[in-house]
Amino acid sequence: MIEYKFDTQLLIEGENLSEDGINEYIKKNIEGDCLLAVGDDELIKIHFHTNTPWKVLEYCASLGDIYDVVIENMERQAEGLKG
Repeated sequence: MIEYKFDTQLLIEGENLSEDGINEYIKKNIEGDCLLAVGDDELIKIHFHTNTPWKVLEYCASLGDIYDVVIENMERQAEGLKG
């Protein structure tokens, strides 16, 4: 069984974005694993496994415009179904 079933990916476009600040906030406030927050002060790519992807979306939307949002159910993928 997969502990965190939703693979959550998105881009944040904004100003004065901080990889370190985003990493720290997500690790402290949203349960999950496999976190990647990479980019620069204007564009950050997020990749995170969680059971509460809406929390990731809500937080990231508070930082700037979010787009290219992909949320895949990894349990369904493991069963050979569409995610």
